[in-house]
Amino acid sequence: MLRNASIINVFRVSLAIIAIAASASSLTAFWLLDSSTQNTKLINITDSIRINTYKFTTRLTNNQNEQAHSTAEKIQSLWEKYLSSTRSSGASEEFETHATKINQNWQSIIRDIQNKGFTQLSIDDLQRIDFYIDDLDQLVKMLQDNSEQRMGAVWVSLAFAPLVIVLMFFFLLTVLKLKIDEPLTHLLSVSKRLVRGDFTVKSQLNNNDKIGQLSCALNKIAETVSYFYGGLERRVKQQTEELSRKNKVLSFLYDTAHSIIENGYDYNNYQEAIERLYEVSEVDDIELCLLTEEGNRPFLQLQPRPNSHEPCEAGDCATCIKAGPGASVIEDKMVYRFVLKREDQNYGVLIVRCDPTEPLATWQQQLMSSTADQLALSQSLKSEEEQVRRLALMHERTVIARELHDSLAQALSYLKIQVTRLHKAVDKNDRDTIDDVSNELREGLNAAYRQLRELLTTFRLKVDGSGLYNALQTTVKQFSEQSDMAINLDYRLNNIPLAPHEEIHLLQIIREASQNAINHSEGTEVSITLSQPSGQDVELHIRDNGIGLPENTEKINHYGLAIMQERSRNLGGDIRLQRLESGGTEVFFTFTPDYLLQ
Repeated sequence: MLRNASIINVFRVSLAIIAIAASASSLTAFWLLDSSTQNTKLINITDSIRINTYKFTTRLTNNQNEQAHSTAEKIQSLWEKYLSSTRSSGASEEFETHATKINQNWQSIIRDIQNKGFTQLSIDDLQRIDFYIDDLDQLVKMLQDNSEQRMGAVWVSLAFAPLVIVLMFFFLLTVLKLKIDEPLTHLLSVSKRLVRGDFTVKSQLNNNDKIGQLSCALNKIAETVSYFYGGLERRVKQQTEELSRKNKVLSFLYDTAHSIIENGYDYNNYQEAIERLYEVSEVDDIELCLLTEEGNRPFLQLQPRPNSHEPCEAGDCATCIKAGPGASVIEDKMVYRFVLKREDQNYGVLIVRCDPTEPLATWQQQLMSSTADQLALSQSLKSEEEQVRRLALMHERTVIARELHDSLAQALSYLKIQVTRLHKAVDKNDRDTIDDVSNELREGLNAAYRQLRELLTTFRLKVDGSGLYNALQTTVKQFSEQSDMAINLDYRLNNIPLAPHEEIHLLQIIREASQNAINHSEGTEVSITLSQPSGQDVELHIRDNGIGLPENTEKINHYGLAIMQERSRNLGGDIRLQRLESGGTEVFFTFTPDYLLQ
């Protein structure tokens, strides 16, 4: 019954029983106490009747007739009151009949005494009065027994109600334990396992009450959370794998770009790049074909080492390149082509083959395309670097040729002319001419040797990673060791980003001007100042305290002056040589650095 009954209904019935028991016990006690009060009142009246009866007998025996008559009236009044109280108290019919009969006996006794004129009582009258008093005692005894019975009923009622209440209390405790405490304890244990992440736990409660509904709801919540949690774990796992793959892809692309920027890609590095691409892309068949700028056949075909396929045997890659990027089915294989192309120049093609039922994913195609672009960039940078080297080599060769033409070539031509004069003088035996030519040849050879040393110094000149300032300090130190002149350097370009070619040309101009001052100024001091006073053009001042420029400057190391003018033109600057009023010579050179022209 408890299993199927509603816990609320059980509580309602139990509380109703407790309320009824308590109310019945209280009402019964009140009723019985009220009845006992009525019995006490009747007993008091009976005692008054009995006492007055004794008074009546005594007074009548003492010939106090008037007092006896008055007492008899009082007794009659008490009997009326007694009978009235008996009817209102709801006494039993037997008790009421007995009381009426005793009253009638008393009235009979009074009538007989009245008929005798309230004279002295006879023995018969006394005997009747004694019987009457015994009846009154019997009546009091009946009232006392009735009161005792009612008090017993009160005690029974008062004892029964707490018993019922206690029984119902323990009944409710049992119901609470079976219907609330144990189910709630079970649901609490289920909830704790759910909190720990065990979504397989199920509540075993199948009641039809509210707790049973709560159990069903908890089971549904567990199923729902388990479903979503499982889905969330799957999504988290998928996202983790996706992020891991993207991280590998980005790391590969970053390393490739970093290698291209830092070191440039050599052909030997492509094999490592293809092998890493094989690991990152999760593709089995990858092939890289590299072409020259004019060629149509690959000079290098690369595949990852784990690949068991042989390289493509096609001798002509024009088909793949002309087909352009995209995919096509060739011999039951889905073939993807990613052309290595930059600025309309094809450097090769990256081929990926896979099963037609498992085409490349979007991220794989993007990875292959990015890799092809980076490899094309590497090839382009390599070509540009080689072109720059060619141009630099041609430029240096041109400079060397010009320097040789302006220095050694002219010196040798001059010596050749002197040798011709020497032959003619020998044929004529012209001793003065022979001596003069000999002196000219000696001076020419010395000048040519000096010019050769200057050219060798110029060709070996370089600015290493320490920068222009350190190169200038090295130059100043060399010149100070070679001459007695004091050379002062004032360098104020520490915060200016000069390009490498600008540093080379500045260094060469300073060397040429300083060398001229050492060789021709006959001074004691040379000052070199490099600054940017206006924040725009770079200014170079080289001053000495010598004899100043001669009238014909071309006779004084015109090769060095030509070199300085050529260097100034390469920097797009302006160089001037002027004689100072205070004495000495100043070389003034200005140019705008490249970083301000961008």
